[in-house]
Amino acid sequence: MPYSPEPHPAQIFVLENGLQVIHQHLPATSVVVSDIWVKAGAIAEPKEWEGMAHFLEHMIFKGSEQICPGEFDHLIENRGGVSNAATSYDYAHFFITTAQEHLAETLPYLGDILLNATIPDDEFIRERQVVLEEINTSNDDPDWLAFQELNRLLYQKHPYGRSVLGDSDQLCTYSPNQMRCFHRTYYQPHNMTVSVIGNIAAESALDLVEKTFAQFPVPSECPPFTVEAEPPLINIRRSEVRFPNLEVSRLIMGWLCEGIDRFEDGVGLDVLSVILAGTVSSWLVQELREKRHWVLDISSGFSLQQDSSLFTVQAWLDEKYLDAVEKTIGDRLNYLHNHAISEVELNRAKSILCNDHIFSMETPSQLAGLYGYYHTLGNLNHAHIYPQLVQRLTTGDIQRLARQYLSPERYGVVALKSA
Repeated sequence: MPYSPEPHPAQIFVLENGLQVIHQHLPATSVVVSDIWVKAGAIAEPKEWEGMAHFLEHMIFKGSEQICPGEFDHLIENRGGVSNAATSYDYAHFFITTAQEHLAETLPYLGDILLNATIPDDEFIRERQVVLEEINTSNDDPDWLAFQELNRLLYQKHPYGRSVLGDSDQLCTYSPNQMRCFHRTYYQPHNMTVSVIGNIAAESALDLVEKTFAQFPVPSECPPFTVEAEPPLINIRRSEVRFPNLEVSRLIMGWLCEGIDRFEDGVGLDVLSVILAGTVSSWLVQELREKRHWVLDISSGFSLQQDSSLFTVQAWLDEKYLDAVEKTIGDRLNYLHNHAISEVELNRAKSILCNDHIFSMETPSQLAGLYGYYHTLGNLNHAHIYPQLVQRLTTGDIQRLARQYLSPERYGVVALKSA
């Protein structure tokens, strides 16, 4: 049955230079969130520049010709605002939350460091040590290690198999000029979206954004490279990782799924993740934790990505149960392939996801993030039609998606054990 979404409360504007602006007026709040999204995540890096996007996120805050290192943070904090940034595979984004009366003063500062980052040589060397320490800290996290190994196992062609943080040895070979090149290549208007959500009218927001993002740097060009599509899995790929003094083993299984172009399938896979191990009453939690006591905990999740999404099941358990738990998960998937779930189970999962979606749209910050995420990956309207797509799903759809994507004979699995 076709769906007819109601008009979206957010509007999209395209400025003359190609910069896209998402705006929603929320007169009931006293704050405004400005969230700038750039298609400059790890997927944009040449292989020899792995980790550059995340490193650049750090260096953006080192200022411009007009703004000294630390000056931006000082300005935001002194006006009671909050700023932060994040880098993923498909994007980097930078955001500030301020009172409405401070927006006209703070947004130009964010725009200046984004567009005109100088990336000073001395700050580059100092900040590299911070990034290296972040990598070292992550390598001490067994869950992070297990997930990175699963990505490496599943994405053997695509950049999703790399770490967003990069490789320590490789990072030490980078120069400030290489980073400036990466910055001038991707921090361009056609590659960016500015999301402005809160107590500001559209005309005022557009006028401020247009003035703030008027002068972009002269474009550069990174070393040429192509992103290879990841071929389908044809068997089970296994890896074992040893971690010193590990008290609880980990089992993480992953399946490759379609990217944002198959958004409706992704919504159904969200439902499947709730049914399998998303709540206390879900199948795997009940069987493996509550009844058999083979796991301390177990969870499942679906990560929607631009090119190739990822469905995972992760368990924390005693090493002696690794094989039995993996087999039980496979048996459950086989059952899903051959039996439809009950309407009661499906409706419970639908209710959970629709409620979660409502809760994710309560604040200006949540809205700005949700809009920017969906618009950068595919289509802003995905944020609006998500609940409708959830409600349209049938038990037959869930069975079809399980058969199509969650094969008990084609997946990646990582076992993390004590050294």
